[in-house]
Amino acid sequence: MLSAMKLISWNVNGIRAWSKKEQTLDWVLRQKPDFFCLQETKAEPSQLAQHITEIPGYTAFFEYSKERKGYSGVAIYTKHEPDRVDEGLGVPRLDTQGRFLALFFDKLVVINCYFPNGGMGGDAFTYKLDYYEAFLKYITKLKKAGYSIIFAGDVNVAHHEIDIARPKENKDSIGFLPVERDWLTCVEQAGFVDTWRSKHPETVRYSWWDMKTRARERNVGWRIDYIFVSDDLVPSIKKVDIHNDVYGSDHCPVSLEMK
Repeated sequence: MLSAMKLISWNVNGIRAWSKKEQTLDWVLRQKPDFFCLQETKAEPSQLAQHITEIPGYTAFFEYSKERKGYSGVAIYTKHEPDRVDEGLGVPRLDTQGRFLALFFDKLVVINCYFPNGGMGGDAFTYKLDYYEAFLKYITKLKKAGYSIIFAGDVNVAHHEIDIARPKENKDSIGFLPVERDWLTCVEQAGFVDTWRSKHPETVRYSWWDMKTRARERNVGWRIDYIFVSDDLVPSIKKVDIHNDVYGSDHCPVSLEMK
């Protein structure tokens, strides 16, 4: 298993545009993470400039949508060479949108996932719930097999009222529905820990804001970007942060440092 490490996760809402902005990729690299996980990359590796695909000191893994170009997509940059890489959950119907990467290092698994939004309702919301169910089965199976797990990403749900600026107004909104929030509770009951809440139980901080309404200026946000760890790793948590002073996307980066 890896020793002390640092992980950064960020929904970049388009890696090509994001990488051209000031204080984005440069900011990440200044933090010197062992891993940085990007969601909603919206690009295939062949569409990316060399300075994005070949960062000195890192190996990059990309997964992208096979059914719709310029949609979804995730990437993991790592300083450590994995023993194995999973590019999906192993459910063909759920693995066409490029939402999932898992890197295996002995008995440690680092997962980056961009969960479906489901905001259109109907079939899209059913797809989201099916994805949640399959993801929980995947990580539960790994945990039972003796793996330690870190999973990061845009989960597209605010768990508790403290995680959303206007809980009453959004009680019927996708992203804060009881069935979605209950799923995160099931994740915790399966032995996984929300690292931010483990260190900051009462702190109000958000990771996503609606850009159309300029919500970030008023800090009317949602905390929907998480880093979870399996409960055996909790004693190793050193520091968790939500970097809401870092710009470049409608999301801000989140980070985890392990002893």
